[in-house]
Amino acid sequence: MTPHRSRSGQGSDRQERPDPDQNGNGAGAGACDTHVHVYDDSYPISPATVLRPADASVADYRAVQRVLGLDRVVLVQPTTYGLDNSCQIDAAAEFGDAARLVVVVDGSTPDAELDRLTGLGARGARFHMLPGGAVPWGELETVADRIAPWGWHIQLQLNGRELPDRIDALRRLPTSVVVDHVGRYMPPVPPEDAAFRALLTLVDDGRCWVKLSAPYESSVDGAPVYPAVAALAHALVSHAPERLLWATNWPHPGQADPLAPGELLQLRDEWLPSDSLRRQILVDNPADLYDFASTTSHIPEEPT
Repeated sequence: MTPHRSRSGQGSDRQERPDPDQNGNGAGAGACDTHVHVYDDSYPISPATVLRPADASVADYRAVQRVLGLDRVVLVQPTTYGLDNSCQIDAAAEFGDAARLVVVVDGSTPDAELDRLTGLGARGARFHMLPGGAVPWGELETVADRIAPWGWHIQLQLNGRELPDRIDALRRLPTSVVVDHVGRYMPPVPPEDAAFRALLTLVDDGRCWVKLSAPYESSVDGAPVYPAVAALAHALVSHAPERLLWATNWPHPGQADPLAPGELLQLRDEWLPSDSLRRQILVDNPADLYDFASTTSHIPEEPT
């Protein structure tokens, strides 16, 4: 054992609308998108999946990446492929050192496989605690114990309204925890709600990160502002910007009318209104969590 040291979006009218900002980044070299999925129907599909998005390739994402001024990417195993991480692994190889992986493993995954995955860029194990997830709650502590020697974290997606019932178990884990999509409260709660206060308690422990991403996954008040989710995002930014990450959730699986890149930029800059915040949350925080060594730009050149 060698422990770790320490396609454009799916078709819609919105994709054809002009992007409000196709140039400015405001974050600097090393900006990271911490939640992206690649889909390719040539890879085996999990029989338990509830979502089969259209193909979304590395080349498709690179076009979005250039518009958003992003250098780095974290490829997250989608529920579509269950425990078979090969599609995301192959995609990460195309990005080289500019990519990291969050994979799905269970208690039976051998140490040799955890070691191999670490060498390929894996830094986290995903638990999707909604329909289609491959690994149940009952394996959470076992998996956390298994991945801890490699320095991985648990990436958790759940209905955030469950957090008061889950907080004690999460605080006992030997790993950090990354909570997806502003907590994904379905439906959203106000910032003073006990379920959101539970998330802040986890953050205050110093071993929890939260992704500012995918407000459409829980919003009931719609694009492009998502006021109820935005209120939670603003509360998090005010409370602990050093524990936050940012992501596109590209290619926005399951969304009939996904956000265009320019709309993502507008939403990002509304939640993160200063260059210093954007640099902290898009560059410095993910460099720390995902073990990126430097802030060298990796944006691929436009093909000639």
